[in-house]
Amino acid sequence: MADARSIALVCANEASLWAELRARAQKVAAGEPALAPALGRFVLDRTGFGEAMVERLTHRLASSPEEAPLLRQAMTEAVAADPEALAQMRADIRATLERDPATEHALVPFLWYKGFHAISIHRLAHALWRAGRRDLAFHLQSLASERLSVDIHPAAKFGVGILLDHATGFVAGETTVVADNVSFLHEVTLGGTGKERGDRHPKIRSGVLVGAGAKILGNITVGEGAKVGAGSVVLRNVDPHTSVAGVPATVVGRASVDAPALDMDHSL
Repeated sequence: MADARSIALVCANEASLWAELRARAQKVAAGEPALAPALGRFVLDRTGFGEAMVERLTHRLASSPEEAPLLRQAMTEAVAADPEALAQMRADIRATLERDPATEHALVPFLWYKGFHAISIHRLAHALWRAGRRDLAFHLQSLASERLSVDIHPAAKFGVGILLDHATGFVAGETTVVADNVSFLHEVTLGGTGKERGDRHPKIRSGVLVGAGAKILGNITVGEGAKVGAGSVVLRNVDPHTSVAGVPATVVGRASVDAPALDMDHSL
C-alpha cells in the first residue's frame, strides 16, 4: 500500500529509532529495576529493531513456553517474506508519537500499546498470506483476536502511518483496504453488509479519522481527508474532506483540515 518514497523515508529513520529505543530502555531500566528483565528481553539484549519486534510480539501472543519458539520462528519467516513490514511498523510508531498526546516516547508504544502490537501482528500475518501460508496467517489472526481483542483478516491491506488508538474491538474484513496515514479509535468495524461475496468491505483513503464505535459497512469508499463521527453507521460513500455522523451517517459538514487523521480533532 505504501509508495516507494514513503517506505524510503521510513527506512531512513531505522537507525535513529532503534538508538532511541535502546537509550530510553537503558534509562527506564536504571530507574525501575522491576522492569529491567523485560527491557533486557525486548530491547537491550536484541541486535536490532526486527529481532526486538519479533520477541515482543511473540511474548504478546504465546500462551505457553512451548508455543513461543514456534511463534518466534513463524514471525521471523514473515519478516523475511516481506522486509517492508518492519518499515511499516516504524512508521506506525512515529504516527503514534505524533498523534497521541499521551505517548511521551517511542518505547511506550513499542512495549505496551496493544493497538500498535495488533497492527504489527497483522502486517506479519499479511506477509504470510501473500506468501501462500494462509493457515499460519489465520493462526496469527486468531491469536491476536483472542489476546488483544482486535480482529483483522490477514488479507486486508493497510498502508503506513496507521494509528489504532486503544484498539479494543477493532475489526477489519477480508477485502478492506486502508491507505496511508489513517487513524482509528476503538470499537471500529470495517465490515461487510452480510449479504455479499467477493469485494465487500470498505476502502478508507488517506488522512481519514474514524471515531470510536463507528461501523463502516460494505464495499464503499471513505474519501481522502474525511472524518467519521463516533458511533456512526456508514452505509454509503463519503466524499473527500467531508464530515459524517449519525445512524445512518449523513453529511454534517466539511473537514476543517486536509488530513483529520493527523490532528485527531474529533469535533464535527
